Amino acid sequence: MSNIQRIVDRFEIEALRGEFTDTVMMRDPDRLASLFTEDGVWRIPNLVELTGREQIRDGSKRLQSQWDFFVQTTHPGIIQLEGDTAVGRAYLSELARLQNGRSGLNYAVYHDRYRRTEDGWKFAERVYEVRYFDPTPLSGSAQIDSHA
Repeated sequence: MSNIQRIVDRFEIEALRGEFTDTVMMRDPDRLASLFTEDGVWRIPNLVELTGREQIRDGSKRLQSQWDFFVQTTHPGIIQLEGDTAVGRAYLSELARLQNGRSGLNYAVYHDRYRRTEDGWKFAERVYEVRYFDPTPLSGSAQIDSHA
């Protein structure tokens, strides 16, 4: 594999991780599901384990239906390329308030496996690991932008 191809692969995987955050923030479960391989797995231990695009789409809809608001920021982590597969980690900070009034701040890590497909790099597996959780009620509110 050429050095240029390795750079392109890393760039495409970073774009995939960024698109994941965008789909979550924009509440787009169809696009979220498309970021996974057909047999892809999304695990949030003690909450959900979803296999395949249909389960990922439906599970995302269920999770998002519980939110009053949700803000996720993803920070670059490592990527280790292995031909047409790769592994990596991405680091997250999240703020959320659920419709039931519960809210919090957390920091987490996604442990990822990626696979090159005909449609580009996709998640073969995404496993979420919370590193810090603060359930203190958030004092702010979701702002509505009338220009959106």
